[in-house]
Amino acid sequence: MIHLYLDDYRRCPKGFALARSGEECLMMLRECKVDILSLDYELGFDSEMCGRDVVTAIIREGLYPREVYLHTSSMSGKQEMYQLFYEHKPAEMILHNGPMSDKELHRIAKAAELS
Repeated sequence: MIHLYLDDYRRCPKGFALARSGEECLMMLRECKVDILSLDYELGFDSEMCGRDVVTAIIREGLYPREVYLHTSSMSGKQEMYQLFYEHKPAEMILHNGPMSDKELHRIAKAAELS
């Protein structure tokens, strides 16, 4: 089980696997069991996908993680991703309309150190 962080620019938090593109994120979701997924919306000017496209593929393919955070700075993108997930997610998936707290990031980093 992994934690997955999708972002084309930001540094990956400790305890997470990094996907720099939507395609890479989806490949990892298909190949690994994902516990926590943290999504960016804007994935670079040369990217063929944005966060909404990733969410749409997750819904279409049933690749739901246990928990999702939206760490993007794009307010409209965050709202789009949240709304799509909210309308289609399974009842057991936990959805947050924002980034992880420092406390949660620290907890995950500490757990990664111990494993």
